[in-house]
Amino acid sequence: MDFKTIVKPFILGNFLFTDDASAVADDSSLIRGGIVDSTGILELIEFLEATCGIRIDAEEMVPGNFDSIDTISAFLQRKTTA
Repeated sequence: MDFKTIVKPFILGNFLFTDDASAVADDSSLIRGGIVDSTGILELIEFLEATCGIRIDAEEMVPGNFDSIDTISAFLQRKTTA
């Protein structure tokens, strides 16, 4: 499953208030770029749990898993195949 098709529209609509896919590259840092802050990460996690039917444990809530659309998608891929 290509999780980017789930994650990117959520990022665009909820944090950038656009549907323009070119507004953020898949490998851009959402945290360093100021697109998502700690509250935004929690919103994203809640969305992913509800949408993907997964449970994200506290120890998985690290910037390395949620820093870009690419890293989020890779994390979801690992999470759903584990």
